Amino acid sequence: MSLIVWLIIGGVIGWLASVVMKTNAQMGVISNVIVGIVGASLGGWIAGLLGIAASGVGTYLVAVAGAALLIAILRTVGVFK
Repeated sequence: MSLIVWLIIGGVIGWLASVVMKTNAQMGVISNVIVGIVGASLGGWIAGLLGIAASGVGTYLVAVAGAALLIAILRTVGVFK
């Protein structure tokens, strides 16, 4: 059951980040899930390095910020235009 929850939340986080970064039309469901999960991990790692302990809604904000950062990195590499 937890895997399904991870996939759903990852998809929502990835979708929100793609809307913020204006790459929504270029990304599908699978891309949203992957970007959401990897971006949330990236955001949590960076927040930990900065000493930010997010809880509650802040956790989701850190996850969306991390996913948006991942999209920006992927855009720089040339994956998204």
